[in-house]
This record gives sequence, structure tokens and C-alpha cells, in this order.
Amino acid sequence: MRDTSSDTLTSMEIELDKAKLYFEIQGNPDNPPLVLWHGAGCTLRMWDLVVEELKDFYFTIAFDVRGAGNSINKDLNENSYSFNKYSEDLNSILNYLNIDQVHLWSMAWGTRAAIAYSSLNPTKILSAVFSDASIEGADIDAQRLGLKNALSKQEELGIERFKLPKGWNIHANKDSAARSLSAAAKFDLHEAFNQISFPFLIMTGDHDPNLSSSKDMVSSSSTGELKVLENVGHGSVLQRPDLTVECFLEWQKKTRGCND
Repeated sequence: MRDTSSDTLTSMEIELDKAKLYFEIQGNPDNPPLVLWHGAGCTLRMWDLVVEELKDFYFTIAFDVRGAGNSINKDLNENSYSFNKYSEDLNSILNYLNIDQVHLWSMAWGTRAAIAYSSLNPTKILSAVFSDASIEGADIDAQRLGLKNALSKQEELGIERFKLPKGWNIHANKDSAARSLSAAAKFDLHEAFNQISFPFLIMTGDHDPNLSSSKDMVSSSSTGELKVLENVGHGSVLQRPDLTVECFLEWQKKTRGCND
């Protein structure tokens, strides 16, 4: 159950049938709950550079999807690597914490997963911020080139380069971590996105090839807004944690009053 006596970081595990889920909570449990969904190849450690700025305003819940980070998948069935299963896993965590509704922040591949979760659990989401969002196929080469160009521009402008958090891509099982990414191909993300009715913000860098899809997503929705991050490539939260958390808090301050 939720520990209402402390706002320090707490590491937790829950055992499910054929899986062990690892997650961390931080902040005052009386604050609005915020789920942090990591990107492809990442672990919950990717949020370390922003969670310190969030804990005074939110009760944060960062988790590793099954098979990634410190979450273990013991199920040999390939269907266990699916957005449906990851959604069930997150609900198990929220039920354990006795939480009914949440705000969401996700990045890149995690945004695909978060959109799937939202379509399967429409009443659970109060609002969402989707970083580096796309529901189209990923162009990895273009992402790498865009990131390279963005980093060069940042260096030219004297923008601080942040060190990547320790453990941001360290997995207990590298094979299952790779297999966990296959979930995106098994879900109709276009149909899922069309079901979204809660307020959301898409934050994508101007050097990220996902920006084209991000713009299309917002233009097709009546509840979404777009924030283009200048001189930022793919992997925005890891690259510019200062800028992304500033934009996150600014947008949430504007929207939360009518959504909590």
C-alpha cells in the first residue's frame, strides 16, 4: 500500500504470474499521481534527471516494463511482450498503490505504449505529455542524424550537455529487453490515438524526424497541443531534461486546475 509518511524515493517490486515488476515511487502521495513511461532501450533511470523537479508537485511512479531494466518476464509466450500485457502490468502496479487515475509522461517508444494504454483504460488518464511522439514507423537513421545535428547546434550555442543517468540502458536481461520492443508492431496505434479525449501535450524536437507525425497527431485532435523544442533531437528527456521538465510543468500548471 502507499506509504503516506514519506516523500523519499522508494524502490518496490510486485510478483505476478510469470513476471516480476520493478518500479519506484517518490513525492507526497497526496499529490497528483504521475506515471513515467520510459523509451525504447531505456529503463526508468532515464527519468532521474527530471524526477527531482517533479517530486514537489507529483507523486511519481516510474516503472520498467516487463523484460526491461529490473523487471523480469518469465513468460515464454511472445504475446507476453505486448502493449496489452504492459497495460495489465501497469494496472497491477496502480492497484497495488490504490490509485484510480493518473497523469502520464512518456518518451518515444514509451509514448506508443502510453497511447495504447490510454485506449485500453480511457477513464484512468487525467492528462498526458507525449515526448518525441509518433504513431508511424520509426526511422532510426534519421533519428541518429537529427540527434547529431542537434547536439552540434547545442554545442555551438553553449547549451549545457547533461550526463546520461547511470543505468539508463542497463537491463537485467538484454535479450528480453530487446524482445520487449516488439510490442509496437502488434497494436493499432492509429485507432488507439483516435480514441483519446483527455488533454495532452506533444513535445518533440525540431531535429527529430518524429516531428512530422507529432504535427499530424495534434492537427487531428481537438484536445492536443504541440510544443516544438528548439535545437533538440530524438530522446529529448535524456538530451534536455531541463527544457523538457520546464515545458512539462508549465503546461500542467495551465491544465491541471480543471483536471485533478
